Amino acid sequence: MKPNPTYLIAAALLIAACGGGGNEQVAGIDGRGNPEPVVGVVSKGTITGFGSVIVNGQTFDTNAATFTIDGNVGTQSDLAVGDVVVIEGTVDTNGNPVASSVTYDDAVEGPISAIDLAAETITVLGQLVRIDAGTSFDDGISPKSLEGLAVDDVVEVSGFFLADGTISATRIERKAPGGELELTGTVSNAGATTFEINGFVVDFSGATPLNFPNGAPENGQRVEARGNAVVNGELIATEVEFKGGDFGDDGDEAEVEGFITAVISASEFEVEGIRVTVNAQTTYENGSSADLVLDRKVEVEGDINASGVLVADSVEFKPTGELRIESLVEDVQTSQLTLLGITIVVNAATRYEDDSDADLEVFNLSNVAVGDYVEIRAYDDAGTITATLLERDDFRGDVALRGPVESVAEPNFVILGVTIATGPATEFTDSDGLTELQPAEFFIQAEDRLVEASGTLNGAVINAADVEFED
Repeated sequence: MKPNPTYLIAAALLIAACGGGGNEQVAGIDGRGNPEPVVGVVSKGTITGFGSVIVNGQTFDTNAATFTIDGNVGTQSDLAVGDVVVIEGTVDTNGNPVASSVTYDDAVEGPISAIDLAAETITVLGQLVRIDAGTSFDDGISPKSLEGLAVDDVVEVSGFFLADGTISATRIERKAPGGELELTGTVSNAGATTFEINGFVVDFSGATPLNFPNGAPENGQRVEARGNAVVNGELIATEVEFKGGDFGDDGDEAEVEGFITAVISASEFEVEGIRVTVNAQTTYENGSSADLVLDRKVEVEGDINASGVLVADSVEFKPTGELRIESLVEDVQTSQLTLLGITIVVNAATRYEDDSDADLEVFNLSNVAVGDYVEIRAYDDAGTITATLLERDDFRGDVALRGPVESVAEPNFVILGVTIATGPATEFTDSDGLTELQPAEFFIQAEDRLVEASGTLNGAVINAADVEFED
C-alpha cells in the first residue's frame, strides 16, 4: 500500500522546518515537536454514499486517489451506492481517512440462467446470487426488484460471499449483451487447463495468469476469471487473476464488512477470506462471541498485525433490514424522518440513493424534504426503527409497507401500527410469489407473519391492492 504522495511531501516539509531528517514517513508533528508516523488505513465494505466515498461509516477523501474498476483504470463516477470496494490510504493529522486507492471488482457478470422467485435468487455463470433487503437495483431495472429481471438478461453483481460460495448481492446492474464475462470464487478441481468455481468450469488454457504464487490456479485459492464466451457450459477465460493477497499492512487500521466464511477456532475466523482474531479486549455489538458462526454478517474493526491478521477491537453483528416502508415523507428532523406515521432513525451505516429526477450523487437526509417519495428498508431495534437504506424516487401513486402482522381484524390487519384494509379487489399471494390465496387462507395464518402490502393511502389507512407473505 502506498501512502498519499502529496500528503507525505507536506509532512516532510514539516520535519525539515523542525530540523528533522532521515527517511521516516510522518503525518505531522506531535506536541513535543516529534514527528508522528503515517497511520495506514484499509477498509472493505459497501459504498453507502458519496461526497468523496463513504464506506463502513467513514468518509474517505478521494481527491488524490486512483480508481481501479474490474482491473482497469477508472474514476469515481464508475462507482455506485451498493458497490463493494476496498479502500487503502492514510489518516491525516485531523484523524480523517484519505484514500490513495479505491478498488472495485464485481462478484459475477454474465447472463442469468435461472430465476427462483420463491427463494429470491438468480443464477449467473453457475453462481447462486441471493437477493435480500440489502440489494440495490440499478435504474435500468424496472421494477427495481427481482421481478424486473428475466432469464438471459446480462447483469453485473456486486456483493459478499457466504461460506458455500453463494453471493449475497448488494447491487445488481443490467448490462448490454456481448461484453466481458467475469467470475470470482474459490478454485476446486484444478487441472492443467481447467478449474471449477462452485461447479462451473473455467477453461484457462488460453488465458494470461496474473499474480499466482506458483504461476497457475490451485485448489482453495480465490481467483477472478474473465472471458468473452461460454462454450459447452464452460467459461473460456482470457485472463485469470489471483485474488488472495494480503489485506493491508502491518499496523494498518482496518475495517471489513461481510459474512463469516470460515470458523477456525473459538478466537479466529474469516470474513471474505480475511483472517480475524478476537481476544479478551474485543467488544461486541448486537451479539456476543457465541454468535461468531458461519454466514453471520459482521463489521470488524481493528488493526493488522505482523502476520497479516486483523486483530479485532470490535465486532458488530449487522442486522437484516426486513422492514420496508414506501410513502411520502411527512416530517424530517436532523437524524430521523416520518412516513405513514412511523418514525425512522438514520445512522452512519444507512445507505442513501437518489433515483428521483434530481439524481443527486451526493445525497443524504439533509436533501430529503416533506412530500418526497422514499423507500426505507429498516430493522426494529428494541422498538426503534433504524434505516439500512433510504432511497428517494419519483412518486408513482402507490405506497407499500412490509413487516410482521401485529393484529388481525378481518378484513383488516395492522403492521407497525398502520391499518391495512383489504376488500374484494385485493389479491393475496403466498411467499413463493406465485400461489394465490383466498382471503380466509391468508387471515387464518397472518398474525406474526412477515407480510408486504401495497396500495393507495386513504388518510392513515392503506387500501391494499396486493398482499403477500414474505419469508
